[in-house]
Amino acid sequence: MVLLSVLIPAYNEEETVARTVEAVRKVKGVAQILVVDDGSTDETEKQARLAGAEVLRLERNLGKGEALNRGVPLLTQPLIAFLDADLGESAGELEKLAAPVVANQADLAIAAFPPVKKGGGFGLVKKLARTGVYLLSGLCLDSSLSGQRVMTREVLNAVLPFAPGYGVEVAMTVRAARKGFRIVEVPTSMRHRVTGRDLAGFCHRGKQFRDVLLALLKELWLR
Repeated sequence: MVLLSVLIPAYNEEETVARTVEAVRKVKGVAQILVVDDGSTDETEKQARLAGAEVLRLERNLGKGEALNRGVPLLTQPLIAFLDADLGESAGELEKLAAPVVANQADLAIAAFPPVKKGGGFGLVKKLARTGVYLLSGLCLDSSLSGQRVMTREVLNAVLPFAPGYGVEVAMTVRAARKGFRIVEVPTSMRHRVTGRDLAGFCHRGKQFRDVLLALLKELWLR
């Protein structure tokens, strides 16, 4: 059986991280669950440990990309999964997401989420990511922003170090595609918290847009 290490970056996710970890523990083939607590000010670390995860605690918030960079050296297994901390029970869909990589039908599998029924933004960040990935790599994906991924260690080593903040996924995708790795999108029933059209939601998407744009510009420069 091919074994997986699962890396979960988390920032102030005390309400969901335990359910996410518990769901992942039930997935066949998972040998390691590492939560990187990215400077949380709540009980994320405590809840993750109680649920059975290893925890790497960062003393201050460094952003998603750097949290992943800090966690990668601690991963032990040949296949690597990245999951968001707010998936809850739907993190159990990891088994479906990992299947193409386990079967050697893909080198990198990216989770496609069901359409959002209500709330959410206007799709500007998603359009930027999709267009940027296509222009820089020739790969047309709907889920370039998805943080739910399974990959071989060869892919992982080829895409390091990760881009800062929310630019991590698009940069990872562009680098993997340019190096000729097999990339697939896997339809899942995963779900996570949707940011609304309030001030907090717009601020979050503004940070996303900035980080994605900067990551794409850097990949263009390195082309």
